[in-house]
Amino acid sequence: MATTLLLTLLLTIRLSSIASSQSKVQTFTYVNNGEFGPYVSEYGADYRVLPVAASPFQLAFYNTTPGEFYLALRMGTVRSESVFRWVWEANRGRPVRDNATFSLLPDGNLVLSDADRRIVWSTDTAHRGVVGLKIVPGGNVVLYDAKNRFVWQSFDHPTDTLLVGQSLNLVAGPKKLVSRRSTADGSFGTYSLVLSSGGLTLFMNDNLTYYNYSDGLLSFSSNSVTFECGPETEDAFAYELRLATGQGTIILARPKYDAKLSFLRLEIDGNLAAYTYYDPVDYRAWEKTFALFSDEIGLLSTCALPQKCGEFGVCEDEMCVACPSTGGLMGWSKKCAPPPPPRRCHSGAAAAADYYEVVGVESFVSAYMGGEGRVGVEECRRRCRVRCTCEGFAYWEEEGRCWLAPVLGTLRKVENSSHVVYVKYYK
Repeated sequence: MATTLLLTLLLTIRLSSIASSQSKVQTFTYVNNGEFGPYVSEYGADYRVLPVAASPFQLAFYNTTPGEFYLALRMGTVRSESVFRWVWEANRGRPVRDNATFSLLPDGNLVLSDADRRIVWSTDTAHRGVVGLKIVPGGNVVLYDAKNRFVWQSFDHPTDTLLVGQSLNLVAGPKKLVSRRSTADGSFGTYSLVLSSGGLTLFMNDNLTYYNYSDGLLSFSSNSVTFECGPETEDAFAYELRLATGQGTIILARPKYDAKLSFLRLEIDGNLAAYTYYDPVDYRAWEKTFALFSDEIGLLSTCALPQKCGEFGVCEDEMCVACPSTGGLMGWSKKCAPPPPPRRCHSGAAAAADYYEVVGVESFVSAYMGGEGRVGVEECRRRCRVRCTCEGFAYWEEEGRCWLAPVLGTLRKVENSSHVVYVKYYK
């Protein structure tokens, strides 16, 4: 009898302990409704802020397309009168509507549900000891347990941005950043920054390399890379923005002020850029402190970007200077485009294809991809002609090397007249 009473008492205490532990979860539900915020935000977005903040970071619902909202982390303060920037999104590519809810449930799961109660996104942290949600200094959104240990963190789930202290990791992940599709469309875009064992590579459409670590600029042998910021010297007159690896650091920029509130982003156009927010100033607190493709603050020419000139164009000295056509080089405008393909690609259409030449230019496809060596120009013409996806090809006459181009994009002007791009068109 005594043994039974003791077991009952222990079970009661255990159940009471579990109930007590569960009751400590700081639950909440926030609904996406009400007035929009009055201040200017990135991408021209409308937004509704949530009471989850740690200056200069705050969670909010925002949209750039009517009726399509993302739960996101914004960076900036009202006092500085500068644009708010969006540095993380929970439900990228899966927008929700008005009256969607963002909730921390009693079981510790953090959930974003649409207006029809369909779960769109969650942290999958039910029954893992979560007691609350907070934003820690640096902009990491975390779920933590009773011992203040992180159960889940947004730093493990970047979109297009790395904040200071955030990493890419080959072993544990994440391994890449993906650009946004456009200012109006926040879904996964055209460009990706991918970590490999040799360094960082930039891709267009997942398989077209437009930057590779083989040039040594972003080369390292490490399983991880972290975006860091720290004083250049003990005097802290300047700060370094850098990529830290197991082998050392790659310095990207040296702002002459405390730059800890910075982020590194893969932008809509495929550039890799750093922005720094300097909180003490009251006006224009943001500065673009680094861009990989920039003659002023970067390492490579902007003409090397695949779509510097939009769909098509010739770039020289960071400017789009010409639009190639069958009639020669014309004045460039945003309407410049390669010749359209036929509605249906078949052998007859392929036979009707021809080319016009653009002399003294290089395509991004020839910068880091091997191409096909010792190929005559006529054979290269034939190979492109029979491929419906081939817009043209780059050809280096002195090497007999051919690169078939599914995308022509921006053609970079060079002094070597034996470097020619052949643009396919249909008669």
